[in-house]
Formats: sequence, C-alpha cells, structure tokens
Amino acid sequence: MIIGIDASRAFLRYRTGIEEYAYQTIKHLREALPREAEVRLYVRKKLRIRKGKPVFLYPEIDFDLPANWKVKGIWAPRFWTQVGLSIEMLLSEPDVLFVPAHTVPRVHPENTIVTVHGLEYEFCPEAYSFWDRLYMRASIRYSCRAAERIIAVSENTKRDIMRLYGIPEEKISVVYEGYEVTKSQAPRTGSRQAVERPYLLFIGRLEQRKNIVKIIEAFELLKDKLRIPHRLVLAGKWGYGAEAIRKKLEASRYRQDILIPGYITEEEKWSLLKEADVFVFPSHYEGFGIPVLEAQSVGVPVVTSEASSLPEVGGEGAVYVDPDRQESIAEGIQLVLTNEGVRNDIIGKGMRNVERFSWEKCSARIAEFFNIAK
Repeated sequence: MIIGIDASRAFLRYRTGIEEYAYQTIKHLREALPREAEVRLYVRKKLRIRKGKPVFLYPEIDFDLPANWKVKGIWAPRFWTQVGLSIEMLLSEPDVLFVPAHTVPRVHPENTIVTVHGLEYEFCPEAYSFWDRLYMRASIRYSCRAAERIIAVSENTKRDIMRLYGIPEEKISVVYEGYEVTKSQAPRTGSRQAVERPYLLFIGRLEQRKNIVKIIEAFELLKDKLRIPHRLVLAGKWGYGAEAIRKKLEASRYRQDILIPGYITEEEKWSLLKEADVFVFPSHYEGFGIPVLEAQSVGVPVVTSEASSLPEVGGEGAVYVDPDRQESIAEGIQLVLTNEGVRNDIIGKGMRNVERFSWEKCSARIAEFFNIAK
C-alpha cells in the first residue's frame, strides 16, 4: 500500500493553525501508520540560484522519519497543488492521498481524504476580500465533492459543510484537532513582551472576524462601569479589516490602556497567557479554536463566543457570551473578575477539558480512514 501525504504546509518556519495541524498530524502518524506501507511526503521544494547555478532547497524536517517514509520534493513556479502535485499524481499515483490543508489537487486518487478546518469566509464575508472568498469557496467546495472521505475538525464544521455544500453526512467524519499541554513551557525572565499586571488578553490575528472592535467596546464599558485597573493586550498580526480596528483604537478614550505588541513568538505567547487575568476570545466563527485550549491549559479563565465550534471545544471550562453585543462580552469578563467561585470553577473545568484532546488520538483516528477508503 502506498500512502501519499500533502506536506507542503507542514514544515514552514512560522506555522499558523492549519500549518500546525499538518505538522502535528504528520509527526504523530509515524506511530499510527503500518510499517509495511510506503509513505510519501510531498513537500514544496524551492528553486534558488547559488553561485550562478540553480539549486533546489527542501524544507527542514525536525523529526526522524521511519525507514518506510520517503520525501518527494515537487517544484512548480505557481499553483503548486493544482499543477505540481497534480502532475505527480499522474506520474506515480499513491493508493491513498491525505490532504491535511483542505485543497485537493485536480488530479488525485479515487481514495483521497481531506481535512476541512472551517468555513469562516461563508459566515464572516466582510472579513475577507472578494477574491479570497471566491478562491476559498471554489477550492473547498471542490475538495469536499472530490474527496472520498472528509475529516471535519468539529461537529459545527460538519454541519456547515452539509448545509452549505450539500455533502451527505455519511461522507464526513469528525476528528477533533489535538493539543499538547507540554507546549506551555515556563517563560524566561526578561521577555520583551512582559506586561505589567493586571491585564485582559486576546491573542490572534487582528481582523474583523476575531471581533476586535467589540472587545475594545467591552473594555471601555468595564472601565466606565467598574473602573477596572486592567489594561487590554491585543497580540497578533494585523489582518483584513485592520483600518476599522485602527480607527476604533484611535477614537477610544482608553487608548493609553490598550497595548498592541504585534506578532509574538511562542515563548512570548505563553508568557503573556500565564499572567493574564482573563483570556478574551469572542470570535464570530472558528472551525475549532485552539487558543481556547491554550488558555485553559495554563489555568487562565476564558471568556469566549457562544457561536460556531467554540462551545464544543471549550466545554464547561469557559464563560460564553454573545459576540454581537459588547454588553454581553463585558458581563462575561465582569463575572470572572468579580466572582471568585465562578473564576475557580471555570479554571478547574478548563484544565480538565484540555485532557480530551491529543495529537495521538487525532492521528490514530485519521489513520483508520486509510483502510476505510474503498
């Protein structure tokens, strides 16, 4: 049996959610896949000129591969998946192809398995450009129809795929993403992102879908009503809709209490998380919601949205609010700040909730589908 895996997004130096999913599933599939199978990792090789000669560079893989695993470098000037990977499928098709990042090549084996991480662009269209929406809708809808088996990262994502794209339920399986608590290592002293306590914290891309404006408005309400001494830390890169957020920031009467540190490293993220009084994450839509688990794992109370997959992921270990009402977000934060019993209960349930998720469970479940495919 030959198993092919699209690893084009797994070994980037800086990984976001989908890239981290690809990396972790591949890493843990080493133990889940049979030793008698041949496993091919399709990676994106880059063309560079060194001393006047063309040289192909491969991504660095920072873990050992079993003897039955091979790395296949593919180069394409553009459209790596639809051109480069499709050509490889024509030349040497595997028995099963696993695509962890939701884009199935036009040429693919009958037995193709794809993971869909969410349909944010359908529910928050204002957070994406017209061309981004057009591309994602076309590519993910095609992937859902072309694949033999679809892995949805939550029940909410499964329902969305069925309702919006008309995919039959029996074709979709829910496999939760994994999580490693060991990532929450102790921060070093003197981190450049050390912030004087107390503060409320959001971590993620600063974009409309993440509901940053409503977070700021809720913070203003808490300042007005409770006179809380906290600052608000909004950590992450700027995303689509940044101009509206910047205007809101500049107009805020508490602008001096709102910190925008920009992109933060893993170490800086954990340093900020561990010292936060509340992690605020009232996103309009999430396919899964790893940031909720990250906060829960270090004992920080979470106030998050009652929308999409977030209640499914956060379980009983979070306070859920209406993301469309800044009053609701403020009330959730106020409850955690002022009621010690609720705060301690949420923290305890959150830490127990994290135990439901692991990359070992995720990858073992995915491995089962290689044999299910007809």
